[in-house]
Amino acid sequence: MKSPYYESDAALSQYLLLHYGTEADIAPDGFVPKKARSFPLRCVTDTLARQAIPENARALDVGCAVGRSSFELARCCGEVIGLDFSQRFIAAARRLRKSGGVEVDLIDQGDLKRRVRLAVPSDIDSSRVRFEQGDAQDLRKDLGTFDVVLAANLLCRLRNPSRFLDRLPKLVRPGGTLVITTPSTWKQIHTPRANWIGGVTRDGREVRTLDGLKDFLEPAFSLRRCLDLPLVIREHERKYEYIIAEATVWRRAGRT
Repeated sequence: MKSPYYESDAALSQYLLLHYGTEADIAPDGFVPKKARSFPLRCVTDTLARQAIPENARALDVGCAVGRSSFELARCCGEVIGLDFSQRFIAAARRLRKSGGVEVDLIDQGDLKRRVRLAVPSDIDSSRVRFEQGDAQDLRKDLGTFDVVLAANLLCRLRNPSRFLDRLPKLVRPGGTLVITTPSTWKQIHTPRANWIGGVTRDGREVRTLDGLKDFLEPAFSLRRCLDLPLVIREHERKYEYIIAEATVWRRAGRT
């Protein structure tokens, strides 16, 4: 089960800013690298070759949070399902789909706040996207199959990540693309040590998350790319969390 943090006001504001904030909203110039300010966008643009995605493709964004990657997937996919365990995150994503924008209060210092308006880019067809609350470890049976599945920074927040990984061969169509990003922050508060797929020593060998992913996904999937995707989460005007997620891009074996 996810931490109550993901239902809190603080988490909602921080994730809305992470997903929809302008560079100026997120941090003044020089505070953080610019490449770390558009993480949900780059989860799509830096990992997917649009020309390789079939017309009217279906996409699934698991752990979509407040939905920016789901909307970005709608640029190249005819149908997108964004799914997250947090009810507040999904409610916010649905509001954004309906109204196109929301207003949030950003903490500057202590009780001092400022209000900003955050919006879905106007050139995205939001009608292609729908959001639902759900558990990545227990996805509903009738989801169907997808040409693209994205799981961004989800894996090390699951109690039993193997349950999600075991489902992937049935979710991704032959020839389809799977994108997984993770900072590999394995902690027992989220995932019991016995369920970690990386960050451990087994049989005298260091096992990193990428090693664990290969154990689970091959040969149903072949690894195509690995890249670093940095992101920054703003707590207040002088405190930021800087994270470097490892992104892996996989192709589902078989023919379309």
